[in-house]
Amino acid sequence: MRSLRARVTLVTVAVSVVAVLLTGLISLQLVRSSLNDEARDQLAAQADVLAQRPGLVDNALDGTLTAVVVDGIATGAAAEYVDKVILARLAAGESVSTSRRGVLIEARPTAEGAVVLVEPSTTVERALGKATSRILIALAIGLLIAVLGGTLLARRLARPLTETAGAARRMAAGERGVAVPATTTTEIADVAAALSALDTALVTSEGRQREFLLSISHELRTPLTAVRGYAEALADGIVADPVSVGRTLVAETERLDTFVRDLLELARLEADDFSITLADVDLAALAGEVAAAWSGTGTGTLVTAGSGTARTDARRLRQVLDGLVENALRSGASTVTLDVSPTAISVADDGPGLDPADLAVAFERGALHARYREVRAVGTGLGLSIAARLVGRMGGTIQVENGAESGAVFTVELSHE
Repeated sequence: MRSLRARVTLVTVAVSVVAVLLTGLISLQLVRSSLNDEARDQLAAQADVLAQRPGLVDNALDGTLTAVVVDGIATGAAAEYVDKVILARLAAGESVSTSRRGVLIEARPTAEGAVVLVEPSTTVERALGKATSRILIALAIGLLIAVLGGTLLARRLARPLTETAGAARRMAAGERGVAVPATTTTEIADVAAALSALDTALVTSEGRQREFLLSISHELRTPLTAVRGYAEALADGIVADPVSVGRTLVAETERLDTFVRDLLELARLEADDFSITLADVDLAALAGEVAAAWSGTGTGTLVTAGSGTARTDARRLRQVLDGLVENALRSGASTVTLDVSPTAISVADDGPGLDPADLAVAFERGALHARYREVRAVGTGLGLSIAARLVGRMGGTIQVENGAESGAVFTVELSHE
């Protein structure tokens, strides 16, 4: 009884049985009342006729008991049903229409006394029995039709749900582009539409993941190839300048380490245990630390300006700023400016900037990396995505736009307290 089909059938049958029982009981009561009324009308009409012609009393309809009242005494088959109350009313010239001991009584006064007609209940019961059998047959046919209709309805309702569940299982097994069965039932159609949308979303998501993995695999293969080549050369003893080879190996392993750290950071951002420690942070002091750290690398000039305080995580914000500065310097910028406002820090550079179409996808994982890796020096393609996720976790927002003359401007908006 767990299936929808069985439950719909059961409910239909139960409702049908209750409806049949109620209909049968009400119908029997109505038929009984109707038969009683009809018998009484016939008996009253016959009594009216016989009251006009008392001599025809013996010609009453079969099954009808008769009696004649003369001088207050009732004689005939119906005499036992004539009591003092009826005799008194007849003596007063009143017509009598009543029921006693399960019989119908109709009495009419005449010039000589009165005539009394009695219809036994057996006559009505026989008619009721015939009508009851016919009613029961009709109700049984109706119940059978209801059961068959409920079964067909349950099957029709359950079929699209069963097919939709089958489509969902195929999706769970890894199949994509699964055709979800169409239906005219609104609720089931909504489920089918939601499942179809989920299928489309899975296709899109898995496509992005596949593209990302292919991109990462390509980027990892390059330094691994270099490391393996130099390692084989060292093993064969054919390296002329070990110091130069060592530096190359260090640089390539650093590239690999950067990839691994970025991937781990993304994994941690997806995890529930990723922690953010909020505190009041002096944005100007933090920007000064970033400038001092990167100025020592000799790759460019860093300038800071402005002041402000925000409620944020200093370590995570430093991670974001370091990533933005590194991207700017890698792209070829010679000057990077960290501009502090009361609740924001912007990182502006004089590098090549971005195309207008790139601004909308700048924080999508690997989007700019795929576009510019053959044009200029790029990172892993994960940095801006990580920065956006970090800022979002801290309750802020990050935006990018091109500078007034050149370069790009990344602005991190933070909450203020």
